[in-house]
Amino acid sequence: MLSTTSLLFAIVFFVNSFCNPYEKNVVLNRDPRRNMFNDEKAEYIKAVKCLQDQPAVNPAYPEAETRFDEFQAHYMKQADTVHNLGQFLPWHRHFIRTYEKALRNECGYEGATPYWDWSQDADSNSSILASPVFNAITGFGGNGVPGTYTLPSNNMTAKEIRPSAFQDCIHTGPFANYTLNVGPGKLTTPHCLTRSITDSAKKYLTSSAIASLRKLTAFEVFRTQLESVSDNGHVMIGGEMSSAYSSPGGKHFIQIEFFMTINVILAIDPLFYLHHANIDRIWWNWQQLVPSTRFFEVSGPSTKTPPIHEVGVDYVLNMGSLGLSVPIRDTLDLLSKPNCYTYL
Repeated sequence: MLSTTSLLFAIVFFVNSFCNPYEKNVVLNRDPRRNMFNDEKAEYIKAVKCLQDQPAVNPAYPEAETRFDEFQAHYMKQADTVHNLGQFLPWHRHFIRTYEKALRNECGYEGATPYWDWSQDADSNSSILASPVFNAITGFGGNGVPGTYTLPSNNMTAKEIRPSAFQDCIHTGPFANYTLNVGPGKLTTPHCLTRSITDSAKKYLTSSAIASLRKLTAFEVFRTQLESVSDNGHVMIGGEMSSAYSSPGGKHFIQIEFFMTINVILAIDPLFYLHHANIDRIWWNWQQLVPSTRFFEVSGPSTKTPPIHEVGVDYVLNMGSLGLSVPIRDTLDLLSKPNCYTYL
């Protein structure tokens, strides 16, 4: 039988684990970017540029010059431990939330991370470049200009970079003249933001493709196929976003359009965060179909080399010096702390 003290502790712990919807800004609403007003879009861009202007503060990332760089540096260090593994979805969920907190706490942003619902663009007969997310005035700028970037020698990576994805500096939008300090790949060289947008991969990002995902019942199948969808989003944008990880043979029915562009996926393009917010939204929507079980489901290997261990809810999602590292169990319900956000 529980003592009075133990019972009170259990009650307090239970209550404190949930977000209070009646407190201002406790539960954030992540909106589809296309539905935001122009001033809201501008506020988000302003916060990102603020993070890009803030000097680096963590000695754990000596290659970083700015706070924005620090997120890219940490992602580069973690890339091999969070892709094609069972922790892919929860790790990215917590990484996006950590970045969102930096925008709010350090740059005065009062909103939430918007998501880019690229299915609406993929369903169109128009080029993906027609998406409002690439607008030069209200969006993130457009495609790169061919021949404006020369790739350095790739002497720090095990696999060859596909040069065609890294020859185009963007020349429009708010990030056209920004200098990145981390990447490409595992290199740390000052360079422009590159994109090589292609329509080839958008057929894997359509509404019908996502509807097929929603019908899946086994989490192991769902999470591998959703990661494949995510990879195709990276390929579609190209440049810094190009995916390096191919699908394990026979595990995905959704193909990867191109084999390895680079052996490290980076979070350098600011569009990365909107893309992964959408991946997170798709997972959250799937979880809510059967909340009694899907709020507790994780599976897949946690390592790529022997001894291979199955990931579990106690697996800790490493955020290094960026923020709080938490076990997977703390990320599975968005309406519980430390998440406290949802999707509209």
